[in-house]
Formats: sequence, C-alpha cells, structure tokens
Amino acid sequence: MVNTTTTAGLIGVVLLARHGDRTGYYQDPSTYNSTQAYITPLGSQQEFDLGTFLRNTYLNPNSPSFIQNISTDVVNIDQLAVRADAGGGNVILDSAYALLQGLYPPTQKSEVTLGNGQTVISPLGGYQYIPVESLEFWQAPSLTSWIECNYFPYHLARVYGASAFQNMSIQAQPFLTALKPYLGGVSNNFTNIWNIYDHVNVQYTHNKTYYETLPATFLQQARHYANWVQNNVFTDSVGIGLIGIRTIFPDIIWALGNMTQPSNTVKMSIQEVDYKPFMGLFNMTNATLTDPDIAGIVDYASVVALELSLNSQGQHEVSLKFKNGTEDSEFRQLKMFGNTSITLDSFVNQLAWTAVNSTKDWCFSCNQTVTRGCSVFNYSQDPFFYGN
Repeated sequence: MVNTTTTAGLIGVVLLARHGDRTGYYQDPSTYNSTQAYITPLGSQQEFDLGTFLRNTYLNPNSPSFIQNISTDVVNIDQLAVRADAGGGNVILDSAYALLQGLYPPTQKSEVTLGNGQTVISPLGGYQYIPVESLEFWQAPSLTSWIECNYFPYHLARVYGASAFQNMSIQAQPFLTALKPYLGGVSNNFTNIWNIYDHVNVQYTHNKTYYETLPATFLQQARHYANWVQNNVFTDSVGIGLIGIRTIFPDIIWALGNMTQPSNTVKMSIQEVDYKPFMGLFNMTNATLTDPDIAGIVDYASVVALELSLNSQGQHEVSLKFKNGTEDSEFRQLKMFGNTSITLDSFVNQLAWTAVNSTKDWCFSCNQTVTRGCSVFNYSQDPFFYGN
C-alpha cells in the first residue's frame, strides 16, 4: 500500500517510550520477576532529550509531522494522556516525568493572573506540571503482564528446552567462560544471559575501572546473546511470549480510535514501558521481516510512534516509526504487514483479536486466580471450563 497521507499534518500519535538509563537490577530467569532499579542522571537526560525530540517532531508547526491544533508552548493537559509503570523503584515513572520536561519545557507563558491583577508564573522558570497515570503493580497487569502470569514460566521452560537454545548455549560457552572474571557474583549460565548483559552494561557505563579493563567486543557479544534470547522469549505465534504487548493493544487501539472522533481532545497518548512490549509489537506487525535489525532489546529512551493521519481518500491511516534511543537522530519508517502505512480499520482487524482486554481476560489467559486482582472473579461460572 502506498502511503497516501496528506500534508495537512497528523491527527494524533500514540507513543511507546522505553525508560532511560538505570541502576542494575536482577531479573529472575525462571519467572522474569525483578528487583528494584532507579533512574540515573544519565537516564533522566536521555529521557529529556527524547522529549525534546518529540517536541521538535510533533509540536513544531514547521515539522511535516506537526499534530493539528495541538498546544505548542503551554501544555493543554486535556490533549495528553500519559501512563507509566510505577513499580520497580519508579525508574519508568521517573522517566515519564523527565520526557515530559523535554516535551513541554518551562515557559514564562505558564502563568495565571489573579483577581487582584497580580501575575504568577509557575516555579522553576515556568515549570509545567503534566499529570501521569502511575500504574502500580497491584492495580492492573496491563504494563507488566508477564509478572505472575502462571503460563509464562512454562513458556520460558519451552524456550530454554528448545534445541535452538541448547545449540546457542554451546556456541556462547567459550565467551561466557572468558567473561566470568568480569561478572562478580553473577552466574554465567546461558539462561542468565539477560542479567549477564545488564551487569556488563551497567558496569561499563558507570564504573571507570571496568570501562578501562573490559576486553573489546565483550559488551557487544553479551548484547548479541541477550538479544537472541530475549527475542525468543518475547516473540511467538500469538501466545504468552507476546503477553507484554497484547495487554497494551487495547489502550493503543482505543486511543487511535478515539482520536478519530470529533469530540476527542487527546492528541498524544504516551505509554512509558520497558523493552519487552517493543519486541512483541515489532513481531506482531511483521516489522522485523523487512527490518530484521530491530529484533532484540531496544536501547534506553527508545520510542515507537503510531501516527494517525487522514489520507487523500478520506480514510484514517496508521504509520509505524521507530527511534532506537540516542543512537538514532531521527525516526525510521517501519513497515506493518509489508506496508509503510495501513488504514486504521486494517490495523484494528489484524491486531484487535490478539488483545487481552481486561484484568479478567488476563487472569484467564495466564491461569491466574489469586493475585493481581484475579481472586474477585468467579471462574465456576466460566463457560469455557464448564460448557454452559
């Protein structure tokens, strides 16, 4: 399908943004439950820069991607919908705040005139306070849907037991043996490759001695093997490996659909997440078929944009773009199902059926009846189990 988007600008955009640089943390390779981590000053700057990039892309009237009728200097909070995972040390939530500082920086226009005529400007030079919906772990599984999903450990066991995984483990063993002196107390078992890569990356970034002594290519090799494993863990046909994006699809689809309505005010929907949903999105839209290099772990402060526009035939159209952290200076156009853009109806038809639309659906999909709000549902009346 040829991209027939008009030059009138965008109607709106849905963004998935990865958090910025953080402290190290441990992710259990048998469940993917993780410990806390905290954003670093580097991570805050990365997210601020991402916000600035998004500002230049979508809030600049001279940009070809300018969003029609969006407030450019003083934020209209009705035009933004921002959601972020609030667990795990708040690294993701804090990343959202840093991004928003770049998107709508302080301005002297952020002021109010009182009844007595006095003009008051917001603190910090006109800092703009933008609401973020912080989603705690216990509130809903939509942003962290693999955690306590009872089927997910079984999925991991299948990945680890596959012949391809065993062969890759054998291939990686000489490297993991050579790397062991640089791992501290981190296990060098291949199933632990995420934690191996994360340890090397964090130390290489923040430890001067480590940076100067780690052999050349070791970080790149650790990233290579971690990419391979994570791509296998978070992609499969339409199963639990894709749960990370399947629970976000309802919000994406609703946001895009809502933007087509005359009564809608939201022009930018932002979901601040970790790396896992990106892999599922690329897999489910077939983006990796034409751009295989995007398969793997996206960099800190990466962003995916689902841009909504009106084409020359009067149809609402969706285009997928990607910026891989600070390595990319601009968006790159990706293809969904082989096309640079598809109609919104086609987007919904091809992806809505995979969506996990509610907490109850997640409980059922993950065989969870106790935690994360699942205990309130009465499965004795479920026709799937009891054939009513």
